[in-house]
Amino acid sequence: MSRTATITGIGVVAPGGVGREPFWELLAAGRTATRRITLFDPAEFRSQIAAEVDFDPKAAGLSAQQVRRMDRAAQFATVCTREAVADSGLDLSSVDPERVAVSIGSAVGCTMGLEEEYAVLADDGRRWLVDHTYGVPHLYGYMVPSTLAVEVAWEVAAEGPTALISTGCTSGLDAVGHGAALIEEGSADVVLAGATDAPLSPITSACFDAIRATSPNNDDAEHASRPFDARRDGFVLGEGAAVLVLEEAGAARRRGAREYAHVVGFASRSNAFHMTGLKPDGREMAEAIRIAMAAARVDPADVDYVNAHGSGTKQNDRHETAAFKRSLGPRAYEVPVSSIKSMIGHSLGAIGSLEIAACALALDRQVVPPTANLHNADPLCDLDYVPVTAREHRMDVVLTVGSGFGGFQSAMLLAGPEAARDRK
Repeated sequence: MSRTATITGIGVVAPGGVGREPFWELLAAGRTATRRITLFDPAEFRSQIAAEVDFDPKAAGLSAQQVRRMDRAAQFATVCTREAVADSGLDLSSVDPERVAVSIGSAVGCTMGLEEEYAVLADDGRRWLVDHTYGVPHLYGYMVPSTLAVEVAWEVAAEGPTALISTGCTSGLDAVGHGAALIEEGSADVVLAGATDAPLSPITSACFDAIRATSPNNDDAEHASRPFDARRDGFVLGEGAAVLVLEEAGAARRRGAREYAHVVGFASRSNAFHMTGLKPDGREMAEAIRIAMAAARVDPADVDYVNAHGSGTKQNDRHETAAFKRSLGPRAYEVPVSSIKSMIGHSLGAIGSLEIAACALALDRQVVPPTANLHNADPLCDLDYVPVTAREHRMDVVLTVGSGFGGFQSAMLLAGPEAARDRK
């Protein structure tokens, strides 16, 4: 008997609101959460804007000891985990802990903790030989990205497979794909899957300034993230996290769980081409979409909505448009496509899981979130990108994709629970 992963719980920490409902309200309203950076003084940088999370860890329920121990990214993941488990209604004490798994993605790990501690140890860079005696006891944990997955496992007492997936900007998609695979192959019955990144620090800004990937539109931060718009000039950094409760669909149905969506297809490919560059034909992304559709047993005509990577760089937006045309054929011109990065920025490894959360909620609410700030479409991006305003739309199957530095290309198909059962 085949096994399928279904999403029964969603937890979100995102720019514009902590929690699943504030996140959805922002998307549905088409509001943007991009602004001038407040977490540090950005004056020396080319791009001085980001989508920050207004996050108080103690108000979010973390203890003083957890706040001291955890990097901001780990704090995000833990708070998301608590919300997702509560949303699922699952009593984890009734599940064999060896059948509970964790799959967390992150592109840059504990960046903020590492940079803050380096500044202390090096006396703000004045000492070439750092003084280790000034380091906090948890410094090693900041260096090891798997700490993020371990914190989630500790939170839910999971003793099953636990992994940290780090594949750049597709980490969030790939982590959920890995979690779904654990359920499908029978290695776990419940998986806490998602991703977290809190990259808003001087070193991150310096890195993206160096390759001129981020928007310098500092005077109009609210409208700086403009995927598919002819005036776009780079992406806007963000931060955040999303964690999902994945369950084996049969067990979830038997306990009467609310199911947001089934993970019915996933695939990943690499372009083996360039660390930051993309070929204009979109072949590798198109191939990932094709394989994911084959796994889901759906045709292009079945895809009702596409959540685009939509970073807001000319290279990505045109590559992605070509990939949709290549994989979906004429259907690419009929299906609505949108990018939530226009509202919450690009949170690197975390964004893929936030986009899956958005897709699951879109299926649940039957509303397509818009591409904010899209007023002057790039003529080479000629699909229906749902500009500015959310749209009520009948959806059974949605496609979400990701593209990451290093050549990573991933695609996932989600189906509403009834549509998923009809396809078996």
